[in-house]
Amino acid sequence: MINKNDFQRLPYNGPPNFEEFQKQMADFMRHQFQPSSTTPTTDSDSSGDATDPSPTEEDDSFDFDLIPRDVKAHLDRFVIRQETAKRVLSVALCDHYNHVKLAQQGKSQSNYAKQNIILVGPTGVGKTYLIKSIADLIGVPFVKGDATKFSETGYVGADVEDLVRELVRRADGDIEKAQYGIIYVDEIDKIATSTNQQGGRDVSGRGVQTNLLKLMEETEISARSPNDIAGQIQSMMDFQRKKKPAGNTINTKHILFIVSGAFDGLNKIVEKRLRESTIGFAAQPSDGKINEEMLENAQTRDFIDFGFEPEFIGRLPVRVVCHSLVANDLFQIMKTSEGSLIRQYEEAFGAYGLQVLFENAGLQSIANRAAEEKTGARGLMTVCERVFRDYKFELPGSHVKRFSVTSELEEHPRKTLDALLHEQEEEEKCILRSIVNEFAQRFHESHGLKIRFEDAAADYLIELAAEQGRQVRVLCSERFKDFHFGLKLIAQNMGTEEFVINRAIAEDPEKKLSEWVVESYRGKD
Repeated sequence: MINKNDFQRLPYNGPPNFEEFQKQMADFMRHQFQPSSTTPTTDSDSSGDATDPSPTEEDDSFDFDLIPRDVKAHLDRFVIRQETAKRVLSVALCDHYNHVKLAQQGKSQSNYAKQNIILVGPTGVGKTYLIKSIADLIGVPFVKGDATKFSETGYVGADVEDLVRELVRRADGDIEKAQYGIIYVDEIDKIATSTNQQGGRDVSGRGVQTNLLKLMEETEISARSPNDIAGQIQSMMDFQRKKKPAGNTINTKHILFIVSGAFDGLNKIVEKRLRESTIGFAAQPSDGKINEEMLENAQTRDFIDFGFEPEFIGRLPVRVVCHSLVANDLFQIMKTSEGSLIRQYEEAFGAYGLQVLFENAGLQSIANRAAEEKTGARGLMTVCERVFRDYKFELPGSHVKRFSVTSELEEHPRKTLDALLHEQEEEEKCILRSIVNEFAQRFHESHGLKIRFEDAAADYLIELAAEQGRQVRVLCSERFKDFHFGLKLIAQNMGTEEFVINRAIAEDPEKKLSEWVVESYRGKD
């Protein structure tokens, strides 16, 4: 195996000939760039064909037999509310992948228009989760990108074609499988190029739209980036061997593109258009609030006024509006969603041997607080981290083994934690006191002498054992191992039947026992 430093460590015996250089570079690429490699090509002179199972796998037809009702039922398990969005997405996904299946069987429609999708809605309402859940159900590669990180070719930033190449990596180099994947681009509204935006027209944003437009249409994308040095070396080697590259391009015809964004201000554009279409008293005054119902009436011209190129928005025929989540929706997400955030916290505390019970009142209180954040389901994480940060720090390693999440805990997390630790400390102290009393019982059984520890004496012994890192039972046995000799003398002299051990005696048993013995003889005289 040759790694990055091998060329420096190998002894220098003069420049290698072409065959040696070719072999070294092939080994270097195979080991260093395997994750981004495409489907292996075969050579008529190669002896390793039998180890490559990919040719047989590519013959398998695309397996898709779902109906829209099945897709929506799957989404209902993970995403709360957004009923219209789930129904529209279910139909669009089934239409698209039924066409893909027919295309693989040679029955493709000649004029089929791909149903690329645009999702409109505020942050935290489940847009990404919807698409990710669909990709998991269908079993196709899924790639998510942020539109803000891309730039027009020639500017600083990522290339939109990298999204397609990432599909190949997610498909473990299987180009055939990658060509039926899903590409999801979030924050698409950030590349809008409206002339009304501050600073004038964004040329780079327009360029990104143009580049995405090419991808959404049928086009061939190189499996390797032009800036990929490994790909350039491989192309050079193929050229030297007079071998035609195979499987080096990806066709985007059957890749489904889904974009989303919050589209702040789009509702005002729609409202303005609707106002202009009304006359006289039919016009309704605006209350200045974001009206999500306006977004339901958004048309292509509204998106163009927002800043999208007509050709770009025209390639996104399926338009879905996701609505904001209220407190009850957030409660249902935690209570019923299979991807509920509380499962994460149950596992996090469980890793430390802690059991946590989320009561309905506690969940509702968290949901109410998260709704105030105005960030949708993301607000749940914000609230939970604030509430549980001290619990995660202080409870692991303590004697607390379980606790319940109540509304009181959410409202006063620090106060509730202190009370929980104090309660557990008192409970632990009671258990340790019982161990001290058990020692007194065994002392009576062994020596026929009754001793009784006051709470202050027991607490001192408990604290001393904790300081020394010893068991209370062992400490008592060693500290009072010869105590019965003196007590028997005192019992004989004074006729005492029970001895009370206070804190002073617990602190220095030998000294106090000697004083007791002397006093008993004086009393006897």
